[in-house]
Amino acid sequence: MKEDHLNLFFLNLKFSLGCNALEILDNNHNNVVKLKEDPDNDPSVHVFFKVTDLYQGKRMPLYFESDNDSAPMHLLSRPQADSIPFSLSKLPSLLEFFQFSNTSIKAQAMETTLRQCESKPKGDEFKRCVTSLEAMLDMTQEFFGSVKPKVLTTKILSSNHTLYQNYTLVEKPLEVNRSEMVACHSVAYPYLVYYCHGHKGHMTRIFKLALRGDNNERIESISVCHKDTSMWDADHVVFRLLGGYPGSGPACHVIPIDNLVWVA
Repeated sequence: MKEDHLNLFFLNLKFSLGCNALEILDNNHNNVVKLKEDPDNDPSVHVFFKVTDLYQGKRMPLYFESDNDSAPMHLLSRPQADSIPFSLSKLPSLLEFFQFSNTSIKAQAMETTLRQCESKPKGDEFKRCVTSLEAMLDMTQEFFGSVKPKVLTTKILSSNHTLYQNYTLVEKPLEVNRSEMVACHSVAYPYLVYYCHGHKGHMTRIFKLALRGDNNERIESISVCHKDTSMWDADHVVFRLLGGYPGSGPACHVIPIDNLVWVA
Protein backbone atom coordinates (compact mmCIF):
# COMPACT_ATOMS: atom_id res chain seq x y z
CA MET A 1 0.00 0.00 0.00
CA LYS A 2 1.25 3.49 -0.77
CA GLU A 3 1.11 5.30 2.55
CA ASP A 4 1.14 8.80 1.06
CA HIS A 5 -2.00 8.03 -0.98
CA LEU A 6 -3.78 6.32 1.88
CA ASN A 7 -3.14 8.99 4.48
CA LEU A 8 -4.51 11.59 2.08
CA PHE A 9 -7.96 10.07 1.67
CA PHE A 10 -8.33 8.00 4.85
CA LEU A 11 -9.84 10.99 6.67
CA ASN A 12 -12.64 11.07 4.11
CA LEU A 13 -13.60 7.41 4.37
CA LYS A 14 -17.11 6.65 5.55
CA PHE A 15 -18.39 3.17 6.21
CA SER A 16 -21.77 2.87 4.52
CA LEU A 17 -23.43 0.29 6.77
CA GLY A 18 -26.76 1.96 6.06
CA CYS A 19 -26.64 0.81 2.46
CA ASN A 20 -28.52 -2.44 1.96
CA ALA A 21 -29.10 -2.40 -1.79
CA LEU A 22 -26.83 -5.37 -2.49
CA GLU A 23 -28.25 -7.39 0.38
CA ILE A 24 -31.76 -6.88 -0.96
CA LEU A 25 -31.33 -7.04 -4.70
CA ASP A 26 -28.60 -9.59 -5.39
CA ASN A 27 -29.52 -13.10 -6.47
CA ASN A 28 -27.38 -14.62 -3.71
CA HIS A 29 -29.87 -14.16 -0.89
CA ASN A 30 -28.26 -15.90 2.07
CA ASN A 31 -27.17 -12.54 3.45
CA VAL A 32 -30.70 -11.20 3.17
CA VAL A 33 -32.04 -13.96 5.37
CA LYS A 34 -29.37 -13.46 8.00
CA LEU A 35 -29.49 -9.68 8.07
CA LYS A 36 -33.23 -9.17 7.61
CA GLU A 37 -34.81 -11.73 9.95
CA ASP A 38 -37.89 -9.58 10.60
CA PRO A 39 -38.66 -7.31 7.62
CA ASP A 40 -41.81 -6.03 9.33
CA ASN A 41 -39.60 -4.22 11.86
CA ASP A 42 -37.07 -2.93 9.33
CA PRO A 43 -38.42 -0.03 7.24
CA SER A 44 -35.31 -0.04 5.02
CA VAL A 45 -36.51 -3.18 3.19
CA HIS A 46 -39.67 -1.43 2.00
CA VAL A 47 -38.40 -0.69 -1.48
CA PHE A 48 -40.44 -3.36 -3.27
CA PHE A 49 -43.81 -3.24 -5.00
CA LYS A 50 -45.78 -5.10 -7.66
CA VAL A 51 -45.92 -4.11 -11.32
CA THR A 52 -49.69 -3.82 -10.87
CA ASP A 53 -49.01 -0.96 -8.43
CA LEU A 54 -47.76 1.23 -11.27
CA TYR A 55 -50.68 3.56 -11.83
CA GLN A 56 -51.39 7.21 -11.07
CA GLY A 57 -52.93 7.62 -7.62
CA LYS A 58 -51.36 4.49 -6.09
CA ARG A 59 -50.25 5.06 -2.48
CA MET A 60 -47.65 2.77 -0.91
CA PRO A 61 -45.03 2.82 1.87
CA LEU A 62 -41.47 3.30 0.59
CA TYR A 63 -38.04 3.83 2.11
CA PHE A 64 -35.47 6.20 0.59
CA GLU A 65 -32.07 6.64 2.21
CA SER A 66 -31.08 10.29 2.51
CA ASP A 67 -28.47 11.79 0.20
CA ASN A 68 -27.96 14.75 2.53
CA ASP A 69 -24.66 13.68 4.03
CA SER A 70 -22.16 16.19 5.35
CA ALA A 71 -19.25 14.15 3.97
CA PRO A 72 -20.44 12.42 0.78
CA MET A 73 -18.20 9.75 -0.69
CA HIS A 74 -16.90 9.81 -4.22
CA LEU A 75 -15.19 7.16 -6.28
CA LEU A 76 -11.44 7.09 -5.80
CA SER A 77 -9.06 7.73 -8.65
CA ARG A 78 -7.49 4.65 -10.18
CA PRO A 79 -4.06 5.30 -8.56
CA GLN A 80 -5.72 5.56 -5.17
CA ALA A 81 -7.85 2.46 -5.67
CA ASP A 82 -4.95 0.43 -7.07
CA SER A 83 -2.87 1.29 -4.00
CA ILE A 84 -5.24 -0.75 -1.81
CA PRO A 85 -5.67 -4.50 -2.32
CA PHE A 86 -9.25 -5.42 -3.16
CA SER A 87 -9.14 -9.15 -2.55
CA LEU A 88 -10.64 -11.59 -0.09
CA SER A 89 -7.21 -13.16 0.36
CA LYS A 90 -5.95 -9.81 1.69
CA LEU A 91 -8.81 -9.34 4.16
CA PRO A 92 -6.69 -9.85 7.33
CA SER A 93 -4.24 -7.12 6.32
CA LEU A 94 -7.09 -4.85 5.20
CA LEU A 95 -8.81 -5.20 8.59
CA GLU A 96 -5.53 -4.37 10.28
CA PHE A 97 -5.05 -1.32 8.09
CA PHE A 98 -8.56 0.01 8.66
CA GLN A 99 -8.31 -0.92 12.35
CA PHE A 100 -11.43 -3.09 12.30
CA SER A 101 -11.77 -6.02 14.66
CA ASN A 102 -12.06 -9.29 12.74
CA THR A 103 -15.25 -10.04 14.69
CA SER A 104 -16.88 -6.65 14.03
CA ILE A 105 -19.94 -5.98 11.86
CA LYS A 106 -17.74 -3.91 9.57
CA ALA A 107 -15.36 -6.83 9.07
CA GLN A 108 -18.27 -9.14 8.27
CA ALA A 109 -19.63 -6.60 5.77
CA MET A 110 -16.24 -6.26 4.07
CA GLU A 111 -15.98 -10.04 3.77
CA THR A 112 -19.49 -10.25 2.30
CA THR A 113 -18.69 -7.56 -0.27
CA LEU A 114 -15.38 -9.15 -1.30
CA ARG A 115 -16.93 -12.61 -1.60
CA GLN A 116 -19.73 -11.25 -3.76
CA CYS A 117 -17.32 -9.33 -5.96
CA GLU A 118 -15.19 -12.44 -6.48
CA SER A 119 -18.11 -14.80 -7.15
CA LYS A 120 -18.59 -15.99 -10.71
CA PRO A 121 -21.44 -14.61 -12.85
CA LYS A 122 -24.49 -16.82 -13.23
CA GLY A 123 -25.40 -17.81 -16.77
CA ASP A 124 -25.23 -14.84 -19.10
CA GLU A 125 -25.03 -12.35 -16.22
CA PHE A 126 -22.57 -9.46 -16.52
CA LYS A 127 -21.05 -8.29 -13.24
CA ARG A 128 -18.19 -6.09 -12.10
CA CYS A 129 -17.20 -4.43 -8.85
CA VAL A 130 -16.03 -0.89 -9.50
CA THR A 131 -13.57 0.83 -7.15
CA SER A 132 -12.57 3.90 -9.17
CA LEU A 133 -13.98 6.43 -11.62
CA GLU A 134 -11.82 5.08 -14.42
CA ALA A 135 -13.02 1.53 -13.67
CA MET A 136 -16.61 2.73 -13.92
CA LEU A 137 -15.97 4.16 -17.37
CA ASP A 138 -14.19 0.96 -18.43
CA MET A 139 -17.15 -1.09 -17.20
CA THR A 140 -19.68 0.85 -19.25
CA GLN A 141 -17.52 0.60 -22.36
CA GLU A 142 -17.09 -3.15 -21.87
CA PHE A 143 -20.83 -3.71 -21.55
CA PHE A 144 -22.22 -1.20 -24.06
CA GLY A 145 -19.37 -1.18 -26.56
CA SER A 146 -19.25 1.89 -28.80
CA VAL A 147 -22.75 3.01 -27.75
CA LYS A 148 -22.62 5.89 -25.29
CA PRO A 149 -24.94 5.15 -22.33
CA LYS A 150 -26.73 7.60 -20.09
CA VAL A 151 -27.05 7.32 -16.35
CA LEU A 152 -30.31 7.44 -14.37
CA THR A 153 -30.57 8.18 -10.64
CA THR A 154 -33.28 8.70 -8.07
CA LYS A 155 -33.56 12.33 -6.96
CA ILE A 156 -34.95 13.89 -3.81
CA LEU A 157 -36.56 17.16 -4.94
CA SER A 158 -37.58 18.52 -1.55
CA SER A 159 -35.71 19.59 1.58
CA ASN A 160 -38.11 17.95 4.04
CA HIS A 161 -36.92 14.39 3.44
CA THR A 162 -38.33 11.56 5.55
CA LEU A 163 -36.68 8.16 5.28
CA TYR A 164 -39.88 6.12 5.42
CA GLN A 165 -43.43 7.16 4.69
CA ASN A 166 -46.34 6.62 2.32
CA TYR A 167 -45.85 7.98 -1.20
CA THR A 168 -48.45 8.58 -3.90
CA LEU A 169 -47.82 8.32 -7.63
CA VAL A 170 -48.92 11.76 -8.77
CA GLU A 171 -48.34 11.15 -12.48
CA LYS A 172 -48.62 8.22 -14.84
CA PRO A 173 -45.41 6.13 -14.58
CA LEU A 174 -43.06 6.79 -17.50
CA GLU A 175 -41.38 3.70 -18.93
CA VAL A 176 -37.80 4.26 -20.11
CA ASN A 177 -37.12 2.88 -23.57
CA ARG A 178 -33.74 1.19 -23.77
CA SER A 179 -32.07 -1.87 -25.27
CA GLU A 180 -29.52 -2.62 -22.53
CA MET A 181 -29.14 -1.84 -18.82
CA VAL A 182 -26.55 -2.15 -16.06
CA ALA A 183 -27.43 -1.31 -12.45
CA CYS A 184 -24.70 -0.26 -10.03
CA HIS A 185 -25.38 -0.60 -6.29
CA SER A 186 -23.15 0.92 -3.63
CA VAL A 187 -22.03 -1.74 -1.18
CA ALA A 188 -20.75 -1.79 2.39
CA TYR A 189 -17.05 -0.99 2.30
CA PRO A 190 -14.72 1.60 3.90
CA TYR A 191 -14.66 3.57 0.64
CA LEU A 192 -17.11 3.82 -2.23
CA VAL A 193 -17.47 0.59 -4.20
CA TYR A 194 -20.18 -0.20 -6.72
CA TYR A 195 -21.44 -3.69 -7.52
CA CYS A 196 -22.61 -3.48 -11.14
CA HIS A 197 -24.63 -6.17 -12.88
CA GLY A 198 -26.82 -6.64 -15.91
CA HIS A 199 -28.02 -9.02 -18.59
CA LYS A 200 -28.11 -8.74 -22.33
CA GLY A 201 -31.69 -8.59 -23.53
CA HIS A 202 -34.92 -7.35 -22.02
CA MET A 203 -34.96 -9.00 -18.60
CA THR A 204 -36.15 -5.82 -16.87
CA ARG A 205 -38.36 -2.78 -17.33
CA ILE A 206 -37.36 0.68 -16.06
CA PHE A 207 -39.76 3.38 -14.91
CA LYS A 208 -39.54 6.99 -13.77
CA LEU A 209 -41.97 7.62 -10.94
CA ALA A 210 -43.17 11.04 -9.76
CA LEU A 211 -43.84 10.52 -6.05
CA ARG A 212 -45.31 12.79 -3.38
CA GLY A 213 -45.00 11.85 0.27
CA ASP A 214 -47.67 12.31 2.90
CA ASN A 215 -45.58 15.30 4.09
CA ASN A 216 -45.69 16.72 0.50
CA GLU A 217 -42.08 15.74 -0.15
CA ARG A 218 -41.36 15.10 -3.83
CA ILE A 219 -39.12 12.37 -5.21
CA GLU A 220 -38.31 11.41 -8.79
CA SER A 221 -37.65 7.70 -8.45
CA ILE A 222 -35.98 5.40 -10.91
CA SER A 223 -37.55 1.97 -10.46
CA VAL A 224 -36.78 -1.42 -11.97
CA CYS A 225 -39.15 -4.34 -12.54
CA HIS A 226 -37.59 -7.79 -12.92
CA LYS A 227 -39.67 -9.88 -15.32
CA ASP A 228 -38.27 -13.25 -14.25
CA THR A 229 -37.85 -14.15 -10.56
CA SER A 230 -37.70 -17.91 -11.08
CA MET A 231 -34.03 -18.07 -10.02
CA TRP A 232 -34.53 -15.98 -6.86
CA ASP A 233 -34.24 -17.58 -3.44
CA ALA A 234 -37.58 -18.59 -1.92
CA ASP A 235 -36.55 -16.75 1.27
CA HIS A 236 -35.98 -13.46 -0.54
CA VAL A 237 -37.48 -10.61 1.44
CA VAL A 238 -39.63 -9.54 -1.53
CA PHE A 239 -41.78 -12.67 -1.19
CA ARG A 240 -42.13 -12.09 2.54
CA LEU A 241 -43.28 -8.52 1.90
CA LEU A 242 -45.47 -8.94 -1.18
CA GLY A 243 -46.36 -12.61 -1.19
CA GLY A 244 -45.73 -14.98 -4.06
CA TYR A 245 -42.79 -17.26 -4.76
CA PRO A 246 -39.93 -17.53 -7.26
CA GLY A 247 -41.32 -17.32 -10.76
CA SER A 248 -44.80 -16.29 -9.65
CA GLY A 249 -44.55 -12.90 -11.31
CA PRO A 250 -42.48 -9.74 -11.80
CA ALA A 251 -40.94 -7.94 -8.81
CA CYS A 252 -40.26 -4.21 -8.79
CA HIS A 253 -38.14 -1.99 -6.56
CA VAL A 254 -37.11 1.62 -6.29
CA ILE A 255 -33.46 2.45 -6.93
CA PRO A 256 -31.75 3.94 -3.83
CA ILE A 257 -30.49 7.51 -3.95
CA ASP A 258 -26.81 6.60 -4.26
CA ASN A 259 -27.23 3.92 -6.94
CA LEU A 260 -26.76 4.25 -10.70
CA VAL A 261 -28.64 2.76 -13.65
CA TRP A 262 -26.79 2.89 -16.97
CA VAL A 263 -28.96 2.53 -20.08
CA ALA A 264 -28.49 2.66 -23.82
